[in-house]
Amino acid sequence: MTGGSGVVVLDNGGGLLKAGFGGDMNPTAVVPNCMAKPPGAKKWLVADQLQAQDVDVTGMTLRRPIDRGYLINQEVQREVWERVIRNLLQVDPNNSSLLLVEPQFNPPALQHATDELVFEELGFKSLCVADAPSLVHLYEASRQPSLFRAQCSLVVDCGFSFTHASPVLQNFTLNYAVRRMDLGGKALTNYLKELISYRSLNVMDETLLIDDAKEKLCFVSLDVPGDLRLARLSSNDNPFRCSYILPDGITYKKGFVKDLDEACRYSSLPANGESVRKDSSDSDRSKFEDKKKPELSQNEFVLTNERFLVPEMLFHPNDLGMNQAGLAECIVRAIQACHPHLQPVLFERIILTGGSTLFPRFTERLEKELRPLVPDDYQVKIIAQEDPILGAWRGGSLLAHRPDFESMCITKSEYEEMGSMRCRLSGIFESSVHL
Repeated sequence: MTGGSGVVVLDNGGGLLKAGFGGDMNPTAVVPNCMAKPPGAKKWLVADQLQAQDVDVTGMTLRRPIDRGYLINQEVQREVWERVIRNLLQVDPNNSSLLLVEPQFNPPALQHATDELVFEELGFKSLCVADAPSLVHLYEASRQPSLFRAQCSLVVDCGFSFTHASPVLQNFTLNYAVRRMDLGGKALTNYLKELISYRSLNVMDETLLIDDAKEKLCFVSLDVPGDLRLARLSSNDNPFRCSYILPDGITYKKGFVKDLDEACRYSSLPANGESVRKDSSDSDRSKFEDKKKPELSQNEFVLTNERFLVPEMLFHPNDLGMNQAGLAECIVRAIQACHPHLQPVLFERIILTGGSTLFPRFTERLEKELRPLVPDDYQVKIIAQEDPILGAWRGGSLLAHRPDFESMCITKSEYEEMGSMRCRLSGIFESSVHL
């Protein structure tokens, strides 16, 4: 074991599972939290097996243990955990403690199912349960003195199934003030699948491939009307046009972006400089005229305005017929549900975490959307995590490395004596204020 303690830290996300040891800076494994079976095959591939270079993920049937943020398939989850814990981490659960990052507002029946899996099927000797916002705050407070002094922040977690805006005070999540959007990375991927299938190729069964295309090619627009006008230009003048190549099973086993330089052209455009765009159109045209007009093959699709319309769902879901507030309004409502003395402090300490915050220009757009909704005498400061996918895991690693960590855990014998509810009554952060 390479970890600084005998504690396994497991952030069991709906899309990615992050696992490693308490005290380490980074997890040992970041793997898909699912099983998948190739067309015509009998064997299911689990977790890291899907990441192998020789695996073609085209048309795979997926089985996920988590849906809408909650555990729905205990059997699949056990298979994934067994693979990660015994093969990748190479630990014996009987001699190890587990720190598990649990979904917010997890129903008691699912808490019980999770505890059964941890103690009865895997056999861990003790368990500590934590929620993501508290751990993200804990990690950022260890790095930023202003957060440590204020002892509060608003954690915005754009995850796989949901987006939560969660106020945290002294390492406790203020559950009464948490606000949720029923949108996450999964919904964005599904929307991109629908757009591509309607306009180009039928990719409704290609979840893993379209997920990859979304992560590599989508970005947040700072001027949606202007970018929509640019997206109508012909191929050479269109700064958003790019191609994604699907695997053919022979030459390519993985999907990839056809021309990365072409895909990144948009990043050199000013946010609101339409006049600059017009002035530079001649030089742009001459620059790209030498390239042959791409001929689409059967294993290729082109993206233009889809690249920024997909992340736009997070900011204006109403435009797509979804009856719910956008991200900026969600944040404001969460902060307004807190005590008035906390509100200006929370607006100055908004922490972004979760994979969907990795879209280029996400932070700038959120600040632009927030400013008109916030009182003029309040400052708005947004902290983008260094690696938002690992934020909760790193907080868990810090917590698991503390000398008093075992006192926050419930042992297997306590679980057997008092049942599942005891696992949620241990007050895991009861001494965190003394950090």
